Amino acid sequence: MDHWFSKKLLIRCARDVLVACMLVSSVFFICAWKRLSYDKLSVPDFGCEICIAPGTSLQQFANQLYTKNILKYPRLLRWYGVITNSANSIKAGEYKIEVNMTPKDILRKVVAGDVNNYAFTVVEGMQTLQILAELQKHPKIKVTLTGLTPNEIISELDLPIVHLEGLFFPDTYFFEAGTSDVDFLRRAYYSMDQKLQTLWQDRAPECVLDTPYEALILASIIEKESGLKSEYPEISGVYQRRLIAGMRLQADPTVIYALQDQLNGPLLKLHLRIDSPYNTYKLAGLPPTPIALPSLAAIEAALHPAPGESLYFVATGTGGHLFSKTLVDHNKAVQQRR
Repeated sequence: MDHWFSKKLLIRCARDVLVACMLVSSVFFICAWKRLSYDKLSVPDFGCEICIAPGTSLQQFANQLYTKNILKYPRLLRWYGVITNSANSIKAGEYKIEVNMTPKDILRKVVAGDVNNYAFTVVEGMQTLQILAELQKHPKIKVTLTGLTPNEIISELDLPIVHLEGLFFPDTYFFEAGTSDVDFLRRAYYSMDQKLQTLWQDRAPECVLDTPYEALILASIIEKESGLKSEYPEISGVYQRRLIAGMRLQADPTVIYALQDQLNGPLLKLHLRIDSPYNTYKLAGLPPTPIALPSLAAIEAALHPAPGESLYFVATGTGGHLFSKTLVDHNKAVQQRR
């Protein structure tokens, strides 16, 4: 009888201990879940940024947050990473911790690799050296091309090019912190190449250009000639009719490009005598390379010249141009402009 009673008492005690453990565990899990799901990380009203280096473990990341007084319970974050099988999935990079984010929120963010993105705009009409100068000013770009010659830059880019000008598509690009200037330029190059090749396949029968690169050259001149995109096709038509007729393009922007920093004021007649492969007043045909970054509209205009008979144009002074069929009419327009 005593043996039976003792055994029954032992079973009851074990059951009570098990229930107590289950209750304690339940309370622990509830408290842990609450802290992970509802407790806010300690960040300023404008949030804060944190960098995760390559190879950082979840434990190191949690301790990093704890050291910066952002996270109160690093062990809970590590525990949650283990039970959700995400402890080994955090991604390196720079992250923004927003106000009202919880520990679970930040873990999801670093597992997803939702890093900060920064913007840089390559402006239509820019020259490559101008792009490089602006990239050097961006605090999130890793600068590697400073002080290199154009040929050395071409070598570093490792692209199928022999000249830097006009090959990078003007657009707004978003990138992660630490992106190098080389990677940025490669991305802009491939963007331009893809668009140019696609547009080339759909060029108009009236287009007299022989290669996509010639289209890029003419598009860059068109880009620098006018501030009105509506004029681009007509300017393209003038230049392509001149090419057909064997006339010199006589494009002021090519001479300005040849002069570079030597030009400190308006373009004068004496400037038109400069010896340069870019002086289209002295040499027939297209210049050897683009002179700037053409926009998509300028490329489309180069490949789809407007029909007509005009061979000349002069700036009106209000952003547009007056087009003429004959030299007599053109000279009259020039006098009127003066």
